[in-house]
Amino acid sequence: MKLNDLKPNEGARKDRKRVGRGISAGKGKTSGRGTKGQGSRSGEGGHLYRQGGNLPFYRRLPFMRGEGFTPPVQVEYNEVNLSQLAAKFEANMEVTPQTLAEKNLLHKPNNPVVILGNGELNIPLKVRVQRVSKGAQAKIEAAGGSVEIIA
Repeated sequence: MKLNDLKPNEGARKDRKRVGRGISAGKGKTSGRGTKGQGSRSGEGGHLYRQGGNLPFYRRLPFMRGEGFTPPVQVEYNEVNLSQLAAKFEANMEVTPQTLAEKNLLHKPNNPVVILGNGELNIPLKVRVQRVSKGAQAKIEAAGGSVEIIA
């Protein structure tokens, strides 16, 4: 099969209607627009925002002004909970973004990592990641581990 053998399924594409080509074509003279009035003129329908006196759609929408601003550059973190660390790591192991990626705990390996305090941790771990929540840091240190923030 070659590119020139490809064609759409039967009935998938219709020929466009050629209007204004004489009476015998069936759509001559007024070309199916009727006579006179706004509908017969070119440019009928107007622009998107004109709605014939109704309140335009874009003004009916409840826009948040001021506090609804979202900054264009946001840091998206890989979130890892203490319960996940307890399940995948053994005592005195080092927890880094590389070791987390090897154990398939990161959604997007190129993004920085944040350790959250959900769950319990009973084994000491050496944690070296970009961010750690206060609750998670307290639990890691209470279990005998250490926390180091990397850039």
